[in-house]
Amino acid sequence: MPLDRVPDLLSLRLFVAVVEGGSIGAGARALGVTQQAASERLRAVESLVGVALLHRSRRGSQPTEAGTLLAGWAARLLEAAAEVGEGIATLRADSAARVRVASSMTIAEHLVPRWLLELRRRSTRAGRTPPAVELTATNSVRVLAAVSGGQVDLGFVEGTEAPRGLRSRVVAVDELVVVAAPGHPWARRRRPVPAAELAATPLVAREPGSGTRQVLERALLGAGCAPVAPAVELTTATSVREAVRAGAGVAALSRLAVADDVESGRLVRIAVDGLDLTRRLRATWAGPARLPPGPARELLEVAVLSPPGGRTAARPAAPPGSPA
Repeated sequence: MPLDRVPDLLSLRLFVAVVEGGSIGAGARALGVTQQAASERLRAVESLVGVALLHRSRRGSQPTEAGTLLAGWAARLLEAAAEVGEGIATLRADSAARVRVASSMTIAEHLVPRWLLELRRRSTRAGRTPPAVELTATNSVRVLAAVSGGQVDLGFVEGTEAPRGLRSRVVAVDELVVVAAPGHPWARRRRPVPAAELAATPLVAREPGSGTRQVLERALLGAGCAPVAPAVELTTATSVREAVRAGAGVAALSRLAVADDVESGRLVRIAVDGLDLTRRLRATWAGPARLPPGPARELLEVAVLSPPGGRTAARPAAPPGSPA
């Protein structure tokens, strides 16, 4: 039978209810509709199918031979539809119970754990099961690719500019600091290092695509200084920090990544003249919605309300979901 001859599911439910109940009135009561509405819908079904489906009499309604066949087919179709409906409900429940997150390395190491703990506390206070969080830690370029490609629901990146083609929200302000081991010559300098000298020095750096590296290179270029190639390229802030502590050279890292080492004296913060190394940490998501859906939205709210070191975002008055 061509699909344009197949009645809608509600009409099939009514027809099966009539056959099982023995009358149009019984079928109408089973679906909670009036007998007149049921009669009209059944006549429309017979017109669509093109054959008589019911023998109507004062004693009730009995299926014709064609009606008996259709009732059997309809029962199987309704059973399959119910299975599909249950599957869709499961998918919706699974989606509501988990959030896929990709984050730059610095944010993943120093901020996401605190955010996830607060998200769990919120859910517990509300009497809900905390959502399952799937976290991928990588560099900012790969985070944006995962968000754009739909592999994750929410991304967290570092940088100076809002990502194009995506929704974003500034969640905090961070800054890069230049650090060296206590034995490095710059650690004993009394005057700031000029931006040009920093640019001419091979640094211990993150890999291309890292938000930390992008911010430093753009700051140097903005100051009219083209940076030379790094002495070493590493894939995490932790490995860069450890290399600097071991005497491999100088690096620019998030203050979040080096705060403990600077405070303890394991690293020395180097003053640099002529550079603005502040940067915005952003949440980003795909789609037209001004806020991400489900638990991703709640995680965004937690991030906005829990900035690093108590520092708020650059423009706190901007509504969540507005392009940053």
